Amino acid sequence: MAKKKIMKKTKQKAKPAKKLAKPTKALVTKTMLIGDIAMKYPKAVPIMFKHGMHCIGCGMTAYETLEQGCLAHGMSSEEIDKMIEEINKEVAK
Repeated sequence: MAKKKIMKKTKQKAKPAKKLAKPTKALVTKTMLIGDIAMKYPKAVPIMFKHGMHCIGCGMTAYETLEQGCLAHGMSSEEIDKMIEEINKEVAK
């Protein structure tokens, strides 16, 4: 008589998924209207002033995005990104 091979079934435990750091969502983006940023995040206003954006009270803030306003004032893309990063650090506090 042939011997039957008995195979033990082992339950494999599922490995826990690696926890990834939650990506931080930017509160302020370059596509937001300047006026909306000023109203929603008042802490952003002094930072915009510091970077030369003195047009917070201008009527165009209701129609212009932050990027459009910055480009109109001669800021480079790098300067805009730096300002937005600074704003987001401040408003996230």
